[in-house]
Amino acid sequence: MIPPYPVAAGLTASIFDMDGLLLDSEVLWHEAEIEILGGLGVPLDSDGCRTTKGMFVNEVAWHWFVRHPWEGPTPDEVAVAIVDRVMELIVTKGRLKPGAEHAIALCGQRGWPLAVASSSQYRLIEVALGHFGLAGHFGVIHSAEEEPYGKPHPAVFLSAATRLGVAPKQCLVWEDAPAGVLAAKAASMACIAVPEVGEGSHPAFALADLVVSSLDEVDTAALDALEAAIRGD
Repeated sequence: MIPPYPVAAGLTASIFDMDGLLLDSEVLWHEAEIEILGGLGVPLDSDGCRTTKGMFVNEVAWHWFVRHPWEGPTPDEVAVAIVDRVMELIVTKGRLKPGAEHAIALCGQRGWPLAVASSSQYRLIEVALGHFGLAGHFGVIHSAEEEPYGKPHPAVFLSAATRLGVAPKQCLVWEDAPAGVLAAKAASMACIAVPEVGEGSHPAFALADLVVSSLDEVDTAALDALEAAIRGD
């Protein structure tokens, strides 16, 4: 069978996570989750929020509902409220991660088509990318809300690759979360990991092809070396 995309050696496309990778938004998600779920009686702090990092927001709401059932709104309604609050926080106090624009430009210089593959809902992705003027860089935007499973399942990355028209093995994923790294490797994609401070010891990061402390650390030489290693040069 002839594949639906051209197969070539090396990397030909790049897929970016958004929250925590392009946007310094982890603290905003924590604020929203603690505010809303805490108001429903869930004993939640930042460490607890990190245990669901990378999950789709509806999965997060159901995760805590199963452990600490509340009366009133359904978990899906709570998820809507969390996203609404995060959108407000992104506009009022959000910021890009250091090196975000640099990493995007680096991929653009190589002529790679770019995608965002995020666990966030489309409405949040669109607000965030629009607010920071990044939307025009990405030919594909894909949310896990279209998938039956969120990260660490690889579906969101595989669907993004299909929409880009490239084979999974031709894709480079940029991620900050252990679940995202696991999803990228399960999709047979190369992965650059940028762990949040204090999370670099998670065993999932050992699977990444390159681990850096900031997107600013990745340059043309680093991508050349990564591609050479993937090709087995």
